[in-house]
Amino acid sequence: MHKPTPWHRLGLAVAVTTALAACGKDTPASEQAAAPDAATPKKVEQASASTPSLSEAGLAQVDAIAADLHKHVSVLSSDKFQGRAPATEGEELTVNYLAEQFAAAGLEPGAVDAEGQPSWFQQVPVVEMQIDTTPLTIEGNDFSKSLQPLSDMVAFTQRQTDSAALENSELVFVGYGIVAPENDWNDYAGLDMTGKTAVILVNDPGYATQDEALFNGNAMTYYGRWSYKFEEAARQGADGAIIIHETGAAGYPWEVVSGSWSGAQISLAAEDKNRDRVAVEAWMTGDAAQDVFQAAGLDLAEEMAVAKTRGFKPKALNLNASVKLENELRTSDSRNVVAKLPGSKYPDEAVIYTAHWDHLGVNKNAAGEDHIFNGAVDNATGTAGLLAMARQLSEQQAKPERSMLFVAVTAEESGLLGSKYYAANPVVPLEQTVAGINFDAMGVLGPMRDVIVVGYGNSELEQQLEKAAEQQGRYLAPEDHPERGYFYRSDHFSLAKKGVPMLYFDSGTDSFEHGREWAQEKGEEYTAHAYHKPGDEYDPEWNLKGAAMDLRLGLELGLELANSRDWPNWYEGNEFRAIRDASSASRQ
Repeated sequence: MHKPTPWHRLGLAVAVTTALAACGKDTPASEQAAAPDAATPKKVEQASASTPSLSEAGLAQVDAIAADLHKHVSVLSSDKFQGRAPATEGEELTVNYLAEQFAAAGLEPGAVDAEGQPSWFQQVPVVEMQIDTTPLTIEGNDFSKSLQPLSDMVAFTQRQTDSAALENSELVFVGYGIVAPENDWNDYAGLDMTGKTAVILVNDPGYATQDEALFNGNAMTYYGRWSYKFEEAARQGADGAIIIHETGAAGYPWEVVSGSWSGAQISLAAEDKNRDRVAVEAWMTGDAAQDVFQAAGLDLAEEMAVAKTRGFKPKALNLNASVKLENELRTSDSRNVVAKLPGSKYPDEAVIYTAHWDHLGVNKNAAGEDHIFNGAVDNATGTAGLLAMARQLSEQQAKPERSMLFVAVTAEESGLLGSKYYAANPVVPLEQTVAGINFDAMGVLGPMRDVIVVGYGNSELEQQLEKAAEQQGRYLAPEDHPERGYFYRSDHFSLAKKGVPMLYFDSGTDSFEHGREWAQEKGEEYTAHAYHKPGDEYDPEWNLKGAAMDLRLGLELGLELANSRDWPNWYEGNEFRAIRDASSASRQ
């Protein structure tokens, strides 16, 4: 393990508001959540106490959970686990460790194997691709420039083939690359993208204009996510798609892009080999984009200003792009780890807890001497949280009436793949899944007054969470950076879009001990120096009592649901409400 960076020595990390809670390569815009028009819960007034409000028993439980977190995070994020990449030795160590610990906590296997026997593992068929890319060459107008891998661009493919390429593909600037009829917006209007490559801005016009009446204002919609951009370019028949990176609009620096897409890429095995995707998906830096637009006789800033206005027209750059990718493919099964505490009265109904166990593994292309992406915050913390909660539940004398399901999912960093697979192949039918809570990149800065709800105002679960938070002297709040699109970036979304009410919450930045400014500063340091970098390493000096308090909230809410006949729902006006309502007949 390399020498800790300064933010480690200071014991710094981030709550979900500043950690990019997963880089998930997500799902279509038609499935995005809409902000509710009504029934949004009231925001609890900010607490003024200098310490959390916990009984002696509550404090003892928080201490026990925090101790468990330290134990498990130190193991899961150690160099021995090699960054926990799917389909590697790191996966073997990780999933076996999780199964052993769930068993030691007294839980039962929650999945079944190919012979129908109980198993800790749900097999997830994946394809791993090691992609070797040439420079991306841009030519035309007496201009020729080779954008270099990692420093100027990253290029990859979702097609599960030995090679992919762009050959003199015409570049077309398509603004934000959005087709959203409900917003009267079509950046591809009148355009035939056959044989062409789309050049696209990240985020959406609402963020760019800060107009609350446009899309969702500052809060990113799924139209703003990079995954949507690539999917829409494919629907338009494009050969390729290149996103222009901006740190503010994307929510993370270029190093996150280059680190996330320069190693092995994982995707779910597909019968059609993903031939419906564009041949090449790529990012380029803002500086590289400036040069490209200048060569086209255009000013990038001026074109960006036009792109955020309704009625924008795509513009040919009169430049061509060429790049070749050589892919080494390996097909294997990764694994979700599934553990169950059977219900005493209604075992066929379940409350589900999720967290992703995977991270980015080892990347020899990473700058510096340390090439292991240990992923201590992201997401050894959440994975360790599942183990800590499982132990707390199993030690209770009275077993819950409904089952409690713990699912540590694989390949979140590759696009929520494990949770997508689970949502399509649930061990408890989704219509019998009461609700769920997801934990990702938990805070290590100590107790916070605010409980950040990602996607605040979406479901009735928030009302119950609010009551539990008040008992700790805390209050609910939306995320500080809705423009970063966190709601679409972690595993709760895979179940939410299938109708299951899901909560994703974490400690915020209103520190009981140090105040908001301190916590926000430390969180930003994590994003700058450690998020999706080798610097995300465990520090024994971390204060994990805040994360333990969050897990205690999850325990209380889960038990309340498990010992009731409640079937919580999304608020009226939420896009997932109709899906949940459609399954209500099975619960009569």
